[in-house]
Amino acid sequence: MADRQRIALGLEYDGRGFEGWQTQPHGRTVQDALERALGQIAATPRVATVCAGRTDTGVHATVQVVHFDPPAARPLQAWVRGVNSHLPAGVGVLWAQPVGEAFHARFSAESRLYRYLLLNRPVRPALMAGRVGWHHLPMDVDAMAAAARCLVGRHDFTAFRAAGCQARSPVRDLLRAEVTRQGELVVFEFEANAFLHHMIRNLVGALVYVGKGAWPVERMAAVLEGRDRSQAAPTFAADGLYLCGVAYPAQWSLPGGGRIICRPSIRGD
Repeated sequence: MADRQRIALGLEYDGRGFEGWQTQPHGRTVQDALERALGQIAATPRVATVCAGRTDTGVHATVQVVHFDPPAARPLQAWVRGVNSHLPAGVGVLWAQPVGEAFHARFSAESRLYRYLLLNRPVRPALMAGRVGWHHLPMDVDAMAAAARCLVGRHDFTAFRAAGCQARSPVRDLLRAEVTRQGELVVFEFEANAFLHHMIRNLVGALVYVGKGAWPVERMAAVLEGRDRSQAAPTFAADGLYLCGVAYPAQWSLPGGGRIICRPSIRGD
């Protein structure tokens, strides 16, 4: 059935082949690739899109949500299979769904879920290179989990934002911060209403300091309250970071019931 109303898409991508989400003059971003592919189906140079969360260079997504207003009527599957035929191998459309004009991929979202996968073993990854972070020394995951608990709630995350972060406010509502071990993987999960630039990678870096014994558990709360980036740990590698879902009100009836979309179990054994 052809339809020209606003369309929401779910995407997955391997961030290694792109220089982040947001369009750039050089054209080597996920947004650039998607908008050109949509343009091929709509018979126009490109179709503008809006995403739920702008991921950085090297960051992956199991589900990124975008919306666009199609300039031409096409069957719904054309926005999935047709677009995929024009996309590079590292990115693909998972689903397409008509939504009302009031839907906005960014502003309608209630929260975002990110997962960081850290391989914790003496030797570096080969098969998972670029898909996981790595730390070679033993880590105290219980201490990391305890340190993460102080992050939950509404806080000023100045100590964990990038120097170039353009967000108007450093205050964010962190709904969940969990650290668990699954075999050789240490899995970090962060869910918040929104995130600051490099916030998750900076939090992971600080929690790694706790895990390897460089910081006591109590240091995490002190750094958070101190609001001084220079007192926090270095930014951790982007390799293991994944946007794993976006929560929307149920009224939009998106795949996943309009709540957290696509939360696969990732095992390390």
